[in-house]
Amino acid sequence: MSEETPTGDLTLRTMAMPADTNANGDIFGGWVLSQMDLAGGIAAGARAEGRVVTIAVDKMKFIRPVHVGDVLCVYTEVVRVGTSSMEIKLEAWVLRHRYGHREKVTEAMFTMVAVDDNGRPRPVPPLA
Repeated sequence: MSEETPTGDLTLRTMAMPADTNANGDIFGGWVLSQMDLAGGIAAGARAEGRVVTIAVDKMKFIRPVHVGDVLCVYTEVVRVGTSSMEIKLEAWVLRHRYGHREKVTEAMFTMVAVDDNGRPRPVPPLA
């Protein structure tokens, strides 16, 4: 993964707000994780053409803190497709103070499973 530029597709952008901080004034890691889960669900849902659920988060690495006023940008890439599951590589980058320089803050690998209306796994179209 490059430290210079994000990899994958820009899937989600949002701004870190004061309500999302911990006692030290940094943004909660759980808030960043939830934004990454949203982005992973968007990417996996598009690939599966339907409902997906998160079943695992692996290799979660918090690299730098996120601050109030940073714009969080989450990039996604579907890296593996199984019968019903997908591995999604996610990178979270920030634009410091809305307009500043870009820094990678978090990366992870999410596993998502396509499910039907009853919550049972269903096939995902294979990668081309």
